[in-house]
Amino acid sequence: MTRIAIRGKTLWRIPQQGKLMGVCAGLAHYLDIPVRLLRVIVVLSMIFGLFFFTLVAYFALGFVLDPMPADAEEQGTPSASELLDDLEHALQGGETAIREMERYVTSETFSVRSRFRQL
Repeated sequence: MTRIAIRGKTLWRIPQQGKLMGVCAGLAHYLDIPVRLLRVIVVLSMIFGLFFFTLVAYFALGFVLDPMPADAEEQGTPSASELLDDLEHALQGGETAIREMERYVTSETFSVRSRFRQL
């Protein structure tokens, strides 16, 4: 069997959450999108002319991918509060940089340097 891992995330099939083989559940977990949305996309692709391709790809992934082990379910995924804390820290760092830049641009030093450059 095969595991696909890109950027620290591993593509599994999740039979416990799936309807047939757990391929849509695994892809949705890997792509961080709702499972229902992915299922709707799969059904629409089958309706609008990609029936054979979608069916072959689904069953190929169903047989190629390993099922997700029970201990790997939440491994390495940060919680929403951790993500919000990281985002808040990044925004505060950006805000501080903008304030320093604004302070420099409105200062006399910036005015004098720009006048020297014009000479």
